[in-house]
Amino acid sequence: MTQPSRGGEYDVAVIGGGLVGSALAWGLARAGQKVAMLDEGDIAVRPSRGNFALVWVQGKGLGMPEYAGWTKKSSDDWSGFADLLREQTGLDVAYRRPGGFMPMLSEEDLQARANTMMRLHNQPDMIRYPYEVMDRETLRKELPFIGPDVVGGTYCPLDGHCNSLRLLRTLHKGIGLLGVDYRPNHRVERIEHRDGGFRMTTAGGEIRAGKIVLAAGHDSARLAPMVGLSAPVRPQRGHVIVTEKTAPFLHHPTVYVRQTDEGGVMIGDSFEEAGFDTTLQPGVSSAIAQRAIRFFPLLGKLNVVRSWAALRVLTPDGFPIYEESKTAPGAFVATCHSGVTLAANHALTLAPLIAAGGLGDSFTPFSAGRFHVPQAA
Repeated sequence: MTQPSRGGEYDVAVIGGGLVGSALAWGLARAGQKVAMLDEGDIAVRPSRGNFALVWVQGKGLGMPEYAGWTKKSSDDWSGFADLLREQTGLDVAYRRPGGFMPMLSEEDLQARANTMMRLHNQPDMIRYPYEVMDRETLRKELPFIGPDVVGGTYCPLDGHCNSLRLLRTLHKGIGLLGVDYRPNHRVERIEHRDGGFRMTTAGGEIRAGKIVLAAGHDSARLAPMVGLSAPVRPQRGHVIVTEKTAPFLHHPTVYVRQTDEGGVMIGDSFEEAGFDTTLQPGVSSAIAQRAIRFFPLLGKLNVVRSWAALRVLTPDGFPIYEESKTAPGAFVATCHSGVTLAANHALTLAPLIAAGGLGDSFTPFSAGRFHVPQAA
């Protein structure tokens, strides 16, 4: 392990202990950095504990083909990432890549989906990947328990899923084994760039580091301007339902329904602009449950064991922000709403680049500067 760089007790301080921060801290420590991970602790509004656990490729990147390529790369690297975690920690995050489906309930929706996928793949510089638009009979061969309202859907062999709560637990175990100094209850109040590094005033005292990575989800919007960066993120609420365990019937994840490795069924999702309110809305839960039963009628016989609402971290265009500060070199921001899908990239690609000192030109499209381009009169 290297000696801490000038200006800090640590080579890198990662601010945020969710899936994005944990994956980066893990990757930075593997790259030989002395790392502190500063976290709010259990009081945090943590999207990492409320997500749907998909490792999803199909449909992503319309409007930014670079994001489609970045997503595909992470999906391709996820199997090796899961193997590394298992070898290190002894924990299996239950990653599977059987291919995923997006079923449709009307011919109009199916045609719209097919058109979207065509537009996505017709973009300049798009890294294309296989997908298929299926009619009902073709889809039923793969998903034999679909209901009579399902007219067809799309399929991509690159899609998969995992146990995301176990992934967070595994990453936290892994960073401990790598010597990362995990500091819960260290909410960062102020960041100063001085003496060749960074000083952070936290609820638990002062922390110094040569580099910092803002991976604090919604709180990155507050922290980023302190180091000359921008993270215009907002919360978006989504509901999830989990049923009792049942016999295996769904061997592929779908965008709305998936059967977990433990046998329960997860049902989602909703898109609500409700600020930071995570209050469960029975009407929303009822609507997504009814839709799920149209997809798979057998779900109507299962008991619900829990349901919750959680918050996505969204940029104005929905794509990630990765950037190094021009005015405070060594300060980076990493924010996205696909912390599960992109975990392999964050750990195996992004973290080593930060450890080496910079992101490179390939990350230019992910700069927050894209939100500040003057509009033509």
